[in-house]
Amino acid sequence: MVGEKVLGSAMMSMVVHEEGTADPPAGLKSTVPSLVCNVGGYNNQQSDDAGPLDHGNPEAAAAHGAAGDHDHHVEAHAGSSKQFMSSGALVPPPVSRETVHRVGQDSWWEVGFHFIAAVNNAFILGYPALIMAYLGWATGSLCLIGGGVVSFYNNCLLGSLHETGGKRHIRYRDLAGHIYGRGMYRLTWFVQYFNLSIANVGTIILAGEALKAIWAACSSTDNSSNLKLATWIVIAGVCFGLFAFVVPTLHALRFFSTCSLLLSLIYTCIAIALAFSNGLKSPPRDYSLIGTKADRTFHAIGALATIAFAYNTGILPEMQATIRQPSTTNIYKALGMQFTVGTFPFLVLTFVGYWAYGSAVQPYLLLSIHGPKSLITIANSATFLQALVCLHIYATPMYEFMDTYFARTKDESDWSVHRMLVRFITRGTYITISTFLGALLPFFGDFITFTGAMACFPLESGIIHHMYLKVKGKGFSKWRLAWHWFIVVLSGVLTVATCIAAVRYIISDSVSYHAFADIQQV
Repeated sequence: MVGEKVLGSAMMSMVVHEEGTADPPAGLKSTVPSLVCNVGGYNNQQSDDAGPLDHGNPEAAAAHGAAGDHDHHVEAHAGSSKQFMSSGALVPPPVSRETVHRVGQDSWWEVGFHFIAAVNNAFILGYPALIMAYLGWATGSLCLIGGGVVSFYNNCLLGSLHETGGKRHIRYRDLAGHIYGRGMYRLTWFVQYFNLSIANVGTIILAGEALKAIWAACSSTDNSSNLKLATWIVIAGVCFGLFAFVVPTLHALRFFSTCSLLLSLIYTCIAIALAFSNGLKSPPRDYSLIGTKADRTFHAIGALATIAFAYNTGILPEMQATIRQPSTTNIYKALGMQFTVGTFPFLVLTFVGYWAYGSAVQPYLLLSIHGPKSLITIANSATFLQALVCLHIYATPMYEFMDTYFARTKDESDWSVHRMLVRFITRGTYITISTFLGALLPFFGDFITFTGAMACFPLESGIIHHMYLKVKGKGFSKWRLAWHWFIVVLSGVLTVATCIAAVRYIISDSVSYHAFADIQQV
């Protein structure tokens, strides 16, 4: 997005105009005409009457949808990226709203790495307990594999809507606002940010668990327990804050996403190998569902939310915003990479972990594993480092909003004093609050379930099918319409049921453990 060379004499500026955009703050009006929105390497000049950065104004952002798109079906082909100039050169569509982050500059495989880093986060170490132990072999296997197929289908539908209305909708809320209007814009914004924040709290808790396990393994005294889990969560939070400061954008995370794949492979392979070895040496395990009938019911419902979380990021439009043209074709490739190469490791880990320890498997699998202390320490170290990258991916929508809101000009360097000060204050505050909540309620398994319930079913299923109907459903047959409406209704039912189960988990654990509890298993 920051200015690059204009491509060829055949290329020309495309005016980006948003009706209803808020007036620029004082002192910036003179700079508005010169602001450049570089999308995919092309130079797109804003019109004089458009706000400079829009500063996240929901009223302005929703103006697109409120202008009439939500009153009728949006033409599917209006969003085609094939906009040609008189010379025949291909020019990508403008973005939905301004941003200081980069748009359209990453290859599909780089975005695929982001997806894999997000779904193969350290939370996968909890899936044997939070999915298989709650559902059993038959139901768990069917739901886990079926959930992957359904999630791939849903994400492909969402990816096909990226350029609806002739613009690249670089945020989920922009797409919802364009189709429905300002009300859904605000609701989508709240639900997405709230649930990404919950996921990030869980990530910090998990990183604290890993640090504590590393310290316990390396300490030569029996006093290692003097440092409680809350202390390690705070230390992890400091590391997350420093990482957020030095990596300004998702585009800048490309190298770290590649590294995170190696880290994920390390702790996944170690966990699989040691769990398999333990399983061969262990006596017959108990695979029966534990708890009362009510407990088993809520466990099963919560497991469905965990499965939804396992395959989805909740930020596909934000990730698709970084991909090069053609954005729809390339996002299909990235999703194909995620749902093949990316899902295989955690599926194997989930099945092997459950096979090795049965219903007694810990929600943090490395606590169940017995083996060489050095290997377990390496796995915990890789878990912590990968969590740094994972949180940054999930926090990107919040970071982008804050960076854009407080930006002075689009072309300002990421390393200017102003930009660095903004990152230090805004991201530092966000990480501090998340760290405090993680130390207060250190139940990362509960946070996985809550995130899947509140975010993945509504944002990654129900609303996708409804948006797809509104944009492309005008000529659908009655059976195809019935199919999409069935998914919308089912997603609503699952959202309510899984939210009840997730809240029950958190309340139950809050009663069982005091605030800032030093717990070994969650």
